[in-house]
Amino acid sequence: MEGYHDPREHQDPQLREQNLLASLQEVVDYARRQCSHYSQTLVAVESGSLTSRAALSELPLLRKSDLIQLQQAHPPLGGVAAMTACVDRLFLSPGPIAEPERCEPDWWRMGRAFRAAGFTPGMRVQNCLSYHLSPGGFILDSGARACGCSVIPAGPGQTEQQLAVNAHLKPEGYCGTPSFLAILLDKAEAMGQRLSFDVALVTGEALPASLRARFEAAGIQVRQAYATADVGLIAYESQPDTGLIVDEDLLLEVVRPGTGTPVPEGEVGEVVVTSFNPDYPLIRFATGDLSSVLTAPSPCGRTNLRIRGWQGRADQSTKVKGLFVHPGQLEQLCNRIDGLSRVRAVVRQLAGQDSLELLCEPEAMPTASAGEVEAQARALLRLGVAARWVEPGALPRDGVVIEDTRPVP
Repeated sequence: MEGYHDPREHQDPQLREQNLLASLQEVVDYARRQCSHYSQTLVAVESGSLTSRAALSELPLLRKSDLIQLQQAHPPLGGVAAMTACVDRLFLSPGPIAEPERCEPDWWRMGRAFRAAGFTPGMRVQNCLSYHLSPGGFILDSGARACGCSVIPAGPGQTEQQLAVNAHLKPEGYCGTPSFLAILLDKAEAMGQRLSFDVALVTGEALPASLRARFEAAGIQVRQAYATADVGLIAYESQPDTGLIVDEDLLLEVVRPGTGTPVPEGEVGEVVVTSFNPDYPLIRFATGDLSSVLTAPSPCGRTNLRIRGWQGRADQSTKVKGLFVHPGQLEQLCNRIDGLSRVRAVVRQLAGQDSLELLCEPEAMPTASAGEVEAQARALLRLGVAARWVEPGALPRDGVVIEDTRPVP
């Protein structure tokens, strides 16, 4: 394949939104016909009504934990894969969760990220993500090849052998985790060797600014990609510190943790994606990752939605006095109290005992007393709580629903 280019990256945002919503209607109809899971969960959905993101938010979420249960009941893929899907590879990631792959060019859609990272046709790429059982190595492999590159399937580990490969084949590109690139750089410096990499695409871990600066000082231009074993590419970086641009073949939402309710732009929430992959359609798939939307357009000229990148995990469930408290329960509490906009639970340990305080933010003025909130919360959580009203807008929009301040054992 000659390079990788998609003019959709620069299309009018309103046209993109129209096309995404049209694809949403099509994938809902298709998934109900082809996937036993969606034939049950979406049976009452009228696809023609899905003309807005508000309508999309009414559809049920499919959580990663749901895949574990579905696959146990209906192996190997839980009724989420299409009946006509041709599964060429089947992986088993930690969980355990099975993921399919079809051996078609850039099935994971990673070529877009490699191109944005500066990879060009003819480059040699040392792929240091694992090819063992989980699909990470294959995801990057297919993306580099879609960009016209030759791939050295190195995998992780064996640093001395990796450096020998680097010295002999002189690959211009690296892909893998940032931490392993740092290990290679350390080992190379200790041995008096200069790595041959000019560009790198890193994924799977956070990329601290200090580490990016170290790579740049070594002459390696580094960009990030956000991908998962279930979805493939979700978002990618074109320039440092400008956020990650959402892939063109996904519809991405950011919702309040524990719920399917979208948060206002700029507020931290859980990343939820709808993938239109006909072999493995994922409709409102909750990734478990936290991020937030950047409203300004990307300085590189690409027009799609941008997110800040990884900002934590969405599952904040925790045990208090031996009982689990879940973010979804706090959303239920909001629905029970008129005028209650949001709740933040703060877990503390006082004199060796757990305590739970609910910070309650009203839409305008509180319409219920703190005692009424406490009574409803006790019935819902089966725990004694203290409730306190705060001013409208006082709670941080950082995605935290349950703040556990207890010391780590």
